[in-house]
Amino acid sequence: MFELTEDNAGQYLAGRGMTGAWRSRSLGGGVSNTVVLAVSGERRWVLKQALGRLRVEEEWLADRARIWRECESLRRLARVLPAGAVPAVVFEDRDEYIFAMEAGPEASVDWKTRLLAGEMDPAVADRVGFLLRRMMEATWHAPDWFDAFGDQTCFDQLRLDPYYRFTASRQSDLAEAFADRIHSCRREAHSLVHGDFSPKNLLVDGSGVMLIDCEVVHFGDPGFDAGFLLNHLLLKSHHRRGWAAGYRECAEAFWNQAWQGAPEDWRAWFLDTSLRHLGCLHLARVEGKSPAEYLDADARNRVRGFARELILWPARSVGDIWDRLGA
Repeated sequence: MFELTEDNAGQYLAGRGMTGAWRSRSLGGGVSNTVVLAVSGERRWVLKQALGRLRVEEEWLADRARIWRECESLRRLARVLPAGAVPAVVFEDRDEYIFAMEAGPEASVDWKTRLLAGEMDPAVADRVGFLLRRMMEATWHAPDWFDAFGDQTCFDQLRLDPYYRFTASRQSDLAEAFADRIHSCRREAHSLVHGDFSPKNLLVDGSGVMLIDCEVVHFGDPGFDAGFLLNHLLLKSHHRRGWAAGYRECAEAFWNQAWQGAPEDWRAWFLDTSLRHLGCLHLARVEGKSPAEYLDADARNRVRGFARELILWPARSVGDIWDRLGA
């Protein structure tokens, strides 16, 4: 099996008839993919290859065919989200589990980097919330989206198992809460779910936001996406306690947009499921297979205690979470 690297990306493209003076550099790809930026003239493409065994200490396997669902989701989302909100697919290589997409704007920076640098702009959070809102509105109880993305196998392999089941195995007294969240993802399948709705997967450039990395996209419980994003803002509030008020502003701006994606008679449910996912995800990022790398030992201990509280006594609102934190 061919293994994509920054060193062989240009040769790989030339072998597919795409000649040029390609300049390539690795974009990392996290634990589950190899991702390379390749540039030649006006062409700025991102090549992505799915890994079968992820780059973590614990054994973590996943179906490489997940990458084709990602391609299909990008094509479909481009039709319902604002222009430029997702990258355009350039080509697929089914033999090597590689696809190419157009790169984000050259000046764009992922939102995670901005947040960790103290750039807490509620206007960005509002735009992020609108993307989730629009995704929910466009796919809510839509049979064609369910038919295309109803299979949750990859989501289970890359999220439910390493985040929820693995964490529950270490916190047996909370196993029932984690089991409830797993069941909710299946039982409450109402709209398309990105599954990794994280600041690192949101590229910010001026007034635009681009959503990337749809490899665990599926039709399921949209509260997972909302809880996932809120959890990242909460984790950063533990990491930089002096900036917690700014992260709170972003959380509230995000939520004020996102909750409108659910039909009016579903909004109380959407709030409840989002905050319950948040509690479990909060603990999973210190006890699961993919811990938040920027948390030091003291912050991890604070998260453990705070997460248990959120699981045992779920918050009543987004503001209530940060009230408990004292922000």
